[in-house]
Amino acid sequence: MSSEKFLDKKSLKKLDRELEALISRIGIDRKTQDEVFDKSTLSTFEKLISDRVIDILDFPISTGKEGNVFRGITPDKSLVAIKVYRVSTSTFKHISKYILGDPRFKSLSKNRRDIIHAWTKKEYKNLQRAKRIGINAPRPIKSINNVLVMEYLGSKNLPAPLMKDVELKNPQKTFDTIINFISKMYKDAELVHGDVSAFNVLMHKNKPYIIDFGQGVLVEHPNSLEFLKRDIYNIVSYFKRLGVKADEIKIFEEITKKS
Repeated sequence: MSSEKFLDKKSLKKLDRELEALISRIGIDRKTQDEVFDKSTLSTFEKLISDRVIDILDFPISTGKEGNVFRGITPDKSLVAIKVYRVSTSTFKHISKYILGDPRFKSLSKNRRDIIHAWTKKEYKNLQRAKRIGINAPRPIKSINNVLVMEYLGSKNLPAPLMKDVELKNPQKTFDTIINFISKMYKDAELVHGDVSAFNVLMHKNKPYIIDFGQGVLVEHPNSLEFLKRDIYNIVSYFKRLGVKADEIKIFEEITKKS
């Protein structure tokens, strides 16, 4: 059965009413509701619910330029994070430089919805690569259309905070851990994140977790080295303000040198 047909009018109206009540309860404004929960996205949520991947949405965690992240609850009462990429209003100004050149998406059409769906799938696959080599990152659970379900990082009361909002107990140790993750991704997973920064690292149980892998590219991508340099520069620059001394050029050379 195609993804366009798993809701009839009656069940779609029922789901719409349920989401209206939930959205009202958790305090999402009308603009966000209209941007995020279009008919296609409602159908995707119905599929996730009918497949018992999730049970309900709990509350919003964050809002970004491209999408919104919510906390969800599964049928067995586990907590998950649910990222919903907005199809109609996402501001993917430079998406082509992350998609074009990636051999996994050679036959991608120029249709906006198809591009957003491919971007969601891309983040799912990148997370799989990162987790296989032991990188601290959310475990991907399911990707359907513009919705990505993944491991929730945080407590029962609060999601894990961004690194930029945390006073680090040991900046040097955290820096070394993140640089090691960047190196391992490049060497062992042949993956470059492309946007590592204090805004894309969560601190969970005093450990850094890298998030937002949608723009990640394989090392064979023509711009992978440029993105790698930027990741290293962003982290070195941030930690220099915390008293950590490091040379981004030497780190780049060490990561990319042939063994």
